[in-house]
Amino acid sequence: MSIKCSVFIATSLDSFIARKSGDLDWLPGSDGVTGGEDYGYNEFFKSIDTLVIGRKTFELAATFKEWPYRGKKVVVLSSGYPRAKTNLADGIEGTSSSPAELVRQLESEGSRHVYVDGGKTIQSFLQASLIQELTITRVPVLIGEGIPLFGPLAQDLQFRHLTTKSFTSGFVQSQYELVHVA
Repeated sequence: MSIKCSVFIATSLDSFIARKSGDLDWLPGSDGVTGGEDYGYNEFFKSIDTLVIGRKTFELAATFKEWPYRGKKVVVLSSGYPRAKTNLADGIEGTSSSPAELVRQLESEGSRHVYVDGGKTIQSFLQASLIQELTITRVPVLIGEGIPLFGPLAQDLQFRHLTTKSFTSGFVQSQYELVHVA
């Protein structure tokens, strides 16, 4: 495959991406208002042409003051949609395709770098061994319980560490690439 699927996400120290309710109040900038350090997000965002997100992530992003994915093709993955992509809004499609089917379709449509976001969506892409790169930023807060970044896998996925950066905010960001599927 010539298409690349990447994750760029923040977690709490205890590896949650959101509270059980889906709330991101513990994450600076979670309200869609940017300011200060972007932790490499803008550079990453420029490198992608397509975004695949889960329905809950889509609904949260729709509440932001500005649509955060302007200029990118957006596909919302949800079991509540038909398998064939349907138009949800201008530039936004919905589907219930499997991650493998969706990646094949996106590649045939010319996508080259896909940003995968949303807890269940990331987990389903990992289960299908379709994530080639992970960038995880740890926020120095413990929230106790919430939505985990990772879930069960049918096989081990071995990643190679590429870089780790620390920021004055206390955030620590590590980047990994997939090297082996057991």
